[in-house]
Amino acid sequence: MATQMTAPEFDTIRYEPVQNGVARIVLARPEVHNAQNSILLYELNDALDMACHDNNVVVIIVAADGDNFSSGHDLNPRGDRPMTSFKPVTPWGGFDLPGQEGHWAVEQEKFLGFSWRWRNIPKPTIVEVQGKVIAGGLMLVWPFDIIIASEDAKFADPTVEFGVNGVEYFGHPWEFGPRKAKELLFTGGAIDAQEAKSVGMVNKVVPRDQLESAAREMAEQIAKKPSMGLKLAKQAVNQAQDGQGFWSNQQAALSLHHLGHAHTRIDGIGVNPEIRKLIKDQMRDI
Repeated sequence: MATQMTAPEFDTIRYEPVQNGVARIVLARPEVHNAQNSILLYELNDALDMACHDNNVVVIIVAADGDNFSSGHDLNPRGDRPMTSFKPVTPWGGFDLPGQEGHWAVEQEKFLGFSWRWRNIPKPTIVEVQGKVIAGGLMLVWPFDIIIASEDAKFADPTVEFGVNGVEYFGHPWEFGPRKAKELLFTGGAIDAQEAKSVGMVNKVVPRDQLESAAREMAEQIAKKPSMGLKLAKQAVNQAQDGQGFWSNQQAALSLHHLGHAHTRIDGIGVNPEIRKLIKDQMRDI
C-alpha cells in the first residue's frame, strides 16, 4: 500500500484524512453559502487531483459546510485572485483578452473545463447535498457519480434571468429529462430532493442529520470493490452517455451561453443590481 498523501493547506475547502479508502473534500465557505470564486474552484480541483493520485483512495466524497451546499458563482468576489495567477488545467488561455474572447476562455477553463475533468475522474465520486443548490452550484453536483441529498435540498437554475440558456455545464436534459428541464429553465423554479429522486437525478434522500453517515456508508461499501472493476464500470456508463452526444451538447450549449452573454453586453444589461437582487431573493425564497 502506498504512503498516504499529506493534504496541503487550503483556504476555501477542507481535505479530511482518508479513512477506509474514502477521501472527503468539504467546501468551506459557509458564510457565503459556498459561493464559487476562483480560489475555491482551483483548490477543489487540486484536492480532487490529489485524491485521484492517492492509491489509498478508492472513493471520493464531496460535501459542504453550512446550511446550503452552494449558491453558485460568487457575484461579489472580493478577495479573489485573477485567473492569470493560477496554473491553467485546460489548453485554454487568453483569460485577460478583451471582449467575449477573454470571457469565453475563462468559462471554458473554470466552469466547463473543471466540470468535465471532474465528471471523468476514474474513481467513484459521491456528493452530499443539503439546503439550496443554485445555478453554478449544480456544476459542483452534476459532474459526480452519486448524489445523496438531505430532505431539505432544493435545486434551481434561474440563469435565464441573465439572458443565457442555463449554467455552463449543461446537463439539464440528462439530469431532469427534456420536459422538466424546459419547465425549470423557463420558470426559474426549483425542484426538491424527492422530486429530483423521482426523475433520477438524486440517488438517495435522507434526513439532514444522517447525510454524512449515509454518504460514508455507501462510499465504504463501494470502496470494498476492486478499483479496476470500478474504473471500468464508470467508464462504460460515461461512454454510453457520450454516445448520446453528451460532450457535443456541452460545447454547443456553452456557445449559446456566450451568445447570450454577448447579447446582454451589447444591450448594456450585464449583471445589474436588479439581477443580483433577484438571485439573492431566489436564494432566500426557494
